[in-house]
Amino acid sequence: MTEHASRTEQSRTRITKLVFPQDTNPIGTLYGGTALQWMDEAAFLAATRYARCQVVTVSMGRVDFKVSIPEGAIVELVGEVVRVGRSSMTVNVKILKEDTRASTQELAIEGSLVMVAVDENLRPIPLPGQS
Repeated sequence: MTEHASRTEQSRTRITKLVFPQDTNPIGTLYGGTALQWMDEAAFLAATRYARCQVVTVSMGRVDFKVSIPEGAIVELVGEVVRVGRSSMTVNVKILKEDTRASTQELAIEGSLVMVAVDENLRPIPLPGQS
């Protein structure tokens, strides 16, 4: 296995959350802003696991809200580094809504974020193997 493949595998991040009342809008579904925050957290963890250094979010690409997520739902966020540049990483994040009675998951939200490895002065630095 190459170093890139190994780091990509190690970077895969899964987070399980329960949608509480404070996470929902007036119609009882997950706030879009809360979903975006959760996606940023998953992308940060995946990118940090890949880079093994400090990273920051520099952009969020298109995010598709496919199905609503009601209060009380269990969701799983899956973050994975899918592209690596000199100092940047593109991380795809999916939010899967679980149907606990059927033991199935449905893709509810997906999007991509770009994270950049930075030094203590918040300046971009090369990723390992990307000098």
